[in-house]
Amino acid sequence: MTAVTPEETSGGPTRRAGRPRRSVSMADVARLAGVSSQTVSRVSTGHPGVVSSTREQVLAAMRQLGYRPNSAARALKLGEFRTIGVILFTLSTTGNSRTVEAIATHAAREGYAITLIPVAAPTQDGVLGAFTRLGELAVDGIIVIMEVHLLDATTVTLPPGVQVVVVDSDADDHYTVVDTDQTDGTRQAVRHLLDLGHQTVWHVTGPSGSFASERRTKAWRAALEEAGRPVPPVQGGDWSAESGYRAGIRLADEPECTAVFAANDQMALGLLRAFHERGRTVPGDISVVGFDDIPDAASFIPPLTTVHQDFAEVGRHCVQGVLRQIHNEATDPGTTLVPTRLVVRQSTAPPASTR
Repeated sequence: MTAVTPEETSGGPTRRAGRPRRSVSMADVARLAGVSSQTVSRVSTGHPGVVSSTREQVLAAMRQLGYRPNSAARALKLGEFRTIGVILFTLSTTGNSRTVEAIATHAAREGYAITLIPVAAPTQDGVLGAFTRLGELAVDGIIVIMEVHLLDATTVTLPPGVQVVVVDSDADDHYTVVDTDQTDGTRQAVRHLLDLGHQTVWHVTGPSGSFASERRTKAWRAALEEAGRPVPPVQGGDWSAESGYRAGIRLADEPECTAVFAANDQMALGLLRAFHERGRTVPGDISVVGFDDIPDAASFIPPLTTVHQDFAEVGRHCVQGVLRQIHNEATDPGTTLVPTRLVVRQSTAPPASTR
């Protein structure tokens, strides 16, 4: 009787007991693909300078051999981890989630991954604790999305010697800062409504403590004062459609309210619902402008006039800023403002008294 070997039953060689299986190396992949080890390295790190046909050839060899790049070994060899840490307080807001998405997209194009660290409470200790965690996770640089004031400090203080870019904060010229031009976007919104013939513009704010909310409210007030128009009482909101709805119920009973600037599109959506329920047509009775230009803004009823924020460009500036520091290129602290623009749709029109 002939004995059947394990190779015959499994269709291939097996690892014998007590003999460790040799791991597949980059040289093995290079040999099978017929390329250099350097080319395999470029493909494994997502380097853009590889011909597509060669890339597919290398990837096919990796799949065939079951090769998985050893990122830890590569980091020790090259002195970098190809990872960018991102610290933030919440992902629930449109600005934060779309900024993180843009950062991840642009980081991937540069061959970097991101490690996300949410901070439970916006405190100085919370921020420093996140920096410590990212240090343990071995990242090359850090992007901090502040958005709100710290609860226990007048301004953020970050550890020295860290490659860092700050988004949407009060860091001023202490660090490399990236933000959208909140002030100009708000002025465009208010100016648009005044140019249509509205005597003034009411305002629904974001939450207290938010840098974006503060900047938009300040710019709204300044634009009205510069035009010599009355400044109505502010209507408090918290970014949610529900808070916009509550403000809309109040404003629907204001006979002099013919135009409203909401600090974001979600609150503008709440306004549209409230006005509809109270029998105030948009834009027949009241014009509404939002801020953000979320993907659904053009599908509101009516389609929403809003301020467009270029989150993709914010993400690009963040990644490029931290990479320049990682690569020891000359960088000066200061703020880069990404332009905003008004997108006019069907939620704004001249007031009924002038038509």
